[in-house]
Amino acid sequence: MRTLKPLLCTLMASLLAMPSPILAASHREAPITSLDRTADITDFYAFVSYDDPSKVTMILNVDPFLEPGNGPNYFPFDDTILYQIHVDNNNTATDGVVFNIQFTTEIRAPQVFTGFVGAGTGIPAPANSPAPVAPGTPIVPAAITALDGAGSGGLSLRQKYSVSMTKNGVTTQLTSPSGSTLFAVPSNVGPRTMPNYPALAAQGIYNLGNGVRAFAGTVDDPFYIDLGAAFDSLNFRTAAGGGVLSAAADAADNVNTAPDFVSGFNVNTIALEVPISMLTRTGNQPQASDPAATLGFWGTTSRPRITVRRSPLPAAPTGSYTQVQRMGNPLINELIIGTGSKDYWSMTQPVNDSQFASFDLDPLLARVLNAVYGINIPAPPRTDLLPLVTYAAPIAAAGTPAGPVADLLRLNTAVPPTPAASRKRLGVLAGDFGGFPNGRRVSDDVTDIAARAVAGVLCGVTAPCKDSTGAAFLGTSVPRIGDGVNTNDVPYQETFPYVAFAQSGRNRRHVDPGEAGCSPNSTTACPTN
Repeated sequence: MRTLKPLLCTLMASLLAMPSPILAASHREAPITSLDRTADITDFYAFVSYDDPSKVTMILNVDPFLEPGNGPNYFPFDDTILYQIHVDNNNTATDGVVFNIQFTTEIRAPQVFTGFVGAGTGIPAPANSPAPVAPGTPIVPAAITALDGAGSGGLSLRQKYSVSMTKNGVTTQLTSPSGSTLFAVPSNVGPRTMPNYPALAAQGIYNLGNGVRAFAGTVDDPFYIDLGAAFDSLNFRTAAGGGVLSAAADAADNVNTAPDFVSGFNVNTIALEVPISMLTRTGNQPQASDPAATLGFWGTTSRPRITVRRSPLPAAPTGSYTQVQRMGNPLINELIIGTGSKDYWSMTQPVNDSQFASFDLDPLLARVLNAVYGINIPAPPRTDLLPLVTYAAPIAAAGTPAGPVADLLRLNTAVPPTPAASRKRLGVLAGDFGGFPNGRRVSDDVTDIAARAVAGVLCGVTAPCKDSTGAAFLGTSVPRIGDGVNTNDVPYQETFPYVAFAQSGRNRRHVDPGEAGCSPNSTTACPTN
């Protein structure tokens, strides 16, 4: 029995560290979240804030593939869902700190047919308006320029939210020192209704005191991938062929050589910026060599066990909350967990992840890459992937307890943020230790990183590997596997909340194969094959 425990740990490392490029970072990855889209976590991020290395930014994105012009109800957060961000600060794969976020929706103009309306300074009924509406009667309110007060008259569908933090069993409500109500930023309807959307969205950044900031609302989906090619049995559009990027294409972090299938779509985001000292078990900001510096993060969505819908009255949820979805590392549940167990996996806790070890003796995706492209892959067991699912080097400092094998996004909070000019989309694989898998920034190309990790790029670095003949397998032999999408369709922000604000419902653009604009601000045509 004693000899089985290391084997189980190794097998579980293979299972959980096998992120897949097949789906868009948990966009509709499980049966239950394909039906329950508002509870679907699309992506989770945690990284040291670019402009303040004393803080960590955590971003939880939910509700995938939001078409910006899809009114009239658009995309509110779900009042019945408890959104949570969990932090493991004691290497146990259990949360020492939890942030709880909940929303309340109000319809301020129930007689209006859409959630948002407005134009200029307002539009009255014209002279030819039929009775009983008299000419000059206000019909269209002024354009929406504020989340509250003057300029918010056309904001019918409005959401308030609360943020609390539970640490050491004590829950504290996080509120603005000014007493301001926290409002979620609405979807970007278009330039007539919201003529200065960036200014409107910026009003949704709130100071919650003690260095904490919050933002919630609809934003541009920061994820990028050639999803159509990935679903077509890894039929990537790479000029070099064989799913391998040319050296030039791989080095061009801001140039796409394939269409971004997430371009033009929005997503709902919850972003929190928190001092590192508020999260660590020591209560201070550790050095990179301190075992307390590395934290584990994950997000969850939960619903009450029973919800009775009774329109026109509000829904009436009852009973305790039950977890619907969770996410730590990107690209985990899609391919590794069998479809019959995906929902169960979503509802379990990271500390219990060893129960899923039976799904993988060796990474299936590695064998798919081997079969489709003929590349050499390491032979199991894949101990090279262990640092992705435990507290281990090169992310965690020497002496850090490994903890149980669990799907957590691990971040060494003492590694400083990489300046924009030096930032690499391949993160640690490119020598940029400010990025994935040391946490995850919005710009990290987790699709290409994950594919190469699966193919064995970490072999010889984190652990020795063998090939099918028993000879040494080195990560340097892994080719430049990639989908050709290296950057987002719109620029990210360099300050909190870091994601780009929502794309316009009237003016959004999806980039399709064969059309111009493969890369942002370019006329390059996106290849069709």
